[in-house]
Amino acid sequence: MDYFNLKGKNVVAVGGAGGIGQAIAQGFVEAGANVIIASRKEESLKRAQEEIKAATGIAPDYLTVDAVNEDSVKALVEASVAKLGKVDVLLCCQGLNKKFPAQDFPMDVYEQVLNVNVLGVMCCCKHFGKHMMENKYGKIVILSSTRGKVATKAPGNAAYAATKGAVDMLVRQLASEYGPYGITVNALGPTVTETPMMTAVIEQRGGDAYRKSLADDLPMRRMAVPEDCVGTALFLAAPASDFVTGNIIYPDGGLTAVR
Repeated sequence: MDYFNLKGKNVVAVGGAGGIGQAIAQGFVEAGANVIIASRKEESLKRAQEEIKAATGIAPDYLTVDAVNEDSVKALVEASVAKLGKVDVLLCCQGLNKKFPAQDFPMDVYEQVLNVNVLGVMCCCKHFGKHMMENKYGKIVILSSTRGKVATKAPGNAAYAATKGAVDMLVRQLASEYGPYGITVNALGPTVTETPMMTAVIEQRGGDAYRKSLADDLPMRRMAVPEDCVGTALFLAAPASDFVTGNIIYPDGGLTAVR
């Protein structure tokens, strides 16, 4: 068996138009998979498609989706199957983080974070999972976070941490329910990662001094970059992980080992 061979596998990467999701989608393209990236904004998808093509020579297909809208997710499944024939791997990388101290958190914003990070993930897993059940095979890989396991000393993460804790339990429950159909469900839990979106936040918080403070918290003594998640995601999508399900693996530079 070629344990890490993704050639011929069909992947839909929800949230694959930026940050960690785009890095993983590119890694899947490089590993030989047929990849569709999906997100709400077509302009972001076009940019990601061009960047992945520039890096790999291959332009992934793209489809728009609103993951918190069930009809939109159903349409994504239908369109993906029409393009690919079947879907072997679902990658869920969509996410939202809005920060307020707990005592001041606007509940409408809290609900928005819950909807994107939990309801949106569940909606995709529900409908792609149904398709995978019909084929008696599938790999579902979800982007969680160390915040599902470890809280922050600084305020602001009452919504984000709660949603990632919910995602981690969703992974375990779906693994239990989908396992008899040959479907594995796992997640990866990175630490703070310097994505293009995070760079602005990092600069606001002190730039290189803030980067150093984050790095100093980790045994690896450097900040995470999106590419640090690619190998873990490839493992969870490949035959090498066929007996691995219900797990959260932490490409976190050792944060959860010392916290």
